[in-house]
Amino acid sequence: MGFLDFIAKPLGQFLYWIYSSVAFENYGLAIIIFTIIVRAAMVPLTLKQYKSTAEMQKVQPLLQELQRKYSNDKQKLNEETMKLYQEHKINPAGGCLPLLIQMPILLSLWQVITKPLKFMLGFSAEQLTKLATEANVLKHPYAEIDTITYFIKNGKGNEVGNLNMFFPSHGGINLGSIPTYHFDQLTADPMKIWLLLLVVLAVGTTFLTARMSMPKTTDKATNPMGNTMLYISPLMTLIFSFQFPAGLALYWIAGNIFAIGQQYYVNKYVLKKKEVVSK
Repeated sequence: MGFLDFIAKPLGQFLYWIYSSVAFENYGLAIIIFTIIVRAAMVPLTLKQYKSTAEMQKVQPLLQELQRKYSNDKQKLNEETMKLYQEHKINPAGGCLPLLIQMPILLSLWQVITKPLKFMLGFSAEQLTKLATEANVLKHPYAEIDTITYFIKNGKGNEVGNLNMFFPSHGGINLGSIPTYHFDQLTADPMKIWLLLLVVLAVGTTFLTARMSMPKTTDKATNPMGNTMLYISPLMTLIFSFQFPAGLALYWIAGNIFAIGQQYYVNKYVLKKKEVVSK
């Protein structure tokens, strides 16, 4: 049992319930609905993170001044820094806590999408081992996805729950497949082009999300970390999208679109209103 199974199991069962009920057995739609619900549940944490980050950005010039003034006295610098935070009612860990809470959820979602038999259908370890051995994929990185592929292609889909969510019978996109950029594979199976498009959209929306979340500043040098993350986040999404089943890319796209709308609301109404009140 993995250390995140206690989170992944209920999430997996919830995703399967969405798939078999409100999503009309459309796996892509189930992931989108699932993502919206999960993201909406985390809105209070995310808003707290945005506000904390904005407050930290406001006092950056004052912090830089303290660093210059007490560059040779670390103890005094720490004292003055804490005093500055207290004066402006800032919790320096306020932006980190929401991320720490969200990270286990995101990792659990990856587990759910890559291990549907375990987390969605509740197969035991013994059952999974037996099925993977028969499919000769016991040591494969994505043994469950390969197992489902084997049994459905051999007309024994009932043994793996007939998960047509991954292998639609009417020309849908196989979200259990791993996207590829190899030209020969794309030409051999045109449906893989749609998976590649999912990767492009995942990377593009990740860039937009990172861009919108960057604090507005006229001096790029004052926020080197933000400028770095603007390009690192899309790059990591690109790399991971070619390593994991396409369902994860769809989750990123849905989550990023939600985040873009949320960031627009925060920038226009929450943070702007806060600035007006502070004046």
